[in-house]
Amino acid sequence: MDRSAAAPTLDPATWVDAHGDYLYRFALVRVRDRDAAEELVQDALLAALTARHSFRGRCSERSWLTAILKRKAIDWLRAEVRRRATREPPPDKWADAQFTRGGKWKAKPDEWSADDPGRGMTGADFRDTLAACLEKLPPRVRHAFVLRHIDEAAAEDVCDAVGASANNLWVMLHRARLRLWRCLSVNWLGEDAGTPSEGRS
Repeated sequence: MDRSAAAPTLDPATWVDAHGDYLYRFALVRVRDRDAAEELVQDALLAALTARHSFRGRCSERSWLTAILKRKAIDWLRAEVRRRATREPPPDKWADAQFTRGGKWKAKPDEWSADDPGRGMTGADFRDTLAACLEKLPPRVRHAFVLRHIDEAAAEDVCDAVGASANNLWVMLHRARLRLWRCLSVNWLGEDAGTPSEGRS
């Protein structure tokens, strides 16, 4: 029997029960708006239903639905950026205060454990903490960080999605990393990242 001739099967009747919660969380992390996340999931499921005959079975049903939702989320972000005035990010006093005028750290971040620096960063607790820290970022900065570092979008695509120049994007990502470092240091590692340690330059 020719396997390539066998049409892959989808079961749209089960999509909401099987994938709804996952897709909603995926959208919410990206758009940070509950109503918008719900609408995006509905739009993605409707688009998937319309395009179900194009499904070739090269990936799982969930991966296929997620790819459709990801495109919907990027379109939403582009529209959201257009609704807001495109401008340079405002000064970030906290981020600027972490460095001297010469651009050197006032207090360097602690070194990670040499045995396994990524240990513990894949569990549900860490993901929840990271999501809470992402929630604290300004929306445009958060969108840029999620697209670039979580979705691994190309820099030029992120610039297009958030309406930023390449230099502007670099500043936004730098500020996002600093704020996430502080938030994760306090809420995940239990350290006080806001107070410089004595003896560190």
